[in-house]
Amino acid sequence: MDVILVHDAAIDEYMSQVLLTTMPNVNLLGAVIVNADCIDSQAMQTAWQVMSYIGRTDIPMGLSSARGWNPFPWQYRSDCTRESEINCLKTFPPNPAWPPFPDGDALVQSLMEKAAGKVTLLVTCPFTPIMNLLKASPALNSKIEQIIWMGGAIHVGGNLDPATVPTPPWNKCAEWNAFWDAVSVDWVFKNTTCPIIQFPLDMTNRASIATSFMETLAVQAHNGSRYSELAFESYMLVTYETFYDMWDVVTTCWLTSPKFFEPPTKMHLTIDTALNNTQACIKQAPGGREVQVVLNFSKDGQQAFYDYVAKQFNR
Repeated sequence: MDVILVHDAAIDEYMSQVLLTTMPNVNLLGAVIVNADCIDSQAMQTAWQVMSYIGRTDIPMGLSSARGWNPFPWQYRSDCTRESEINCLKTFPPNPAWPPFPDGDALVQSLMEKAAGKVTLLVTCPFTPIMNLLKASPALNSKIEQIIWMGGAIHVGGNLDPATVPTPPWNKCAEWNAFWDAVSVDWVFKNTTCPIIQFPLDMTNRASIATSFMETLAVQAHNGSRYSELAFESYMLVTYETFYDMWDVVTTCWLTSPKFFEPPTKMHLTIDTALNNTQACIKQAPGGREVQVVLNFSKDGQQAFYDYVAKQFNR
């Protein structure tokens, strides 16, 4: 499976990128960072450190020029800086050739055009770069095998914190990857025909950074597992944040392990783009975009998920 990862450099997204390199049936063509839940220059350099640590700087990376409507809070965006300072990355310097950073939008276009077959887009951030790409190059629609998207909330509340977002536009139903640029979600829903597999908060709320998972990583790191050391030190930065879940890693696991989850529910979805008190809220509606929505783990799937990720990082 040829995969392009489009993310915005949260700690869990760095772990998703690492996880992808361990999946034997996944060919990670490249990774693009969006300046959303991060600080662009630091996010790129931290990504370089992470990939240097695992010896995979051969995977091309770029920085998207996409811009959104509602900026993530600075205290969230600074996580990429804290990630760069964890103990196991301290001896890995930034890329001396950067900046300027490779053009991430041009990179996605080039990778898709050169791919022999169709490409899966794993999007763990806002849809803005996908909208921009397909507006500029509509023919690339035919090269998309599927879009796997971590975003939105269906039957549960959103994750905007009124302590970090003024009211308005704060509301109870929006999720950040939709809220950053609701127009892009609306555009992708209305202008693409490829399958979309969506992991909303309904699903990702069930993937906390479990204590038992962290204990397993710690034991593996103690026994010499470099990947486990990286994951343990990374997640330790955010374990005190009760709202922090493995949003992106659990979404990434769909690529190789759909058995961890209940079959997706087919829904017809729309998103509110108006500047009102339901901005970026996603709801079911007749005539909406058909989306396959993953809502829950399968029986025993939750533990299987944690076991799988720990095993993949045990190297």
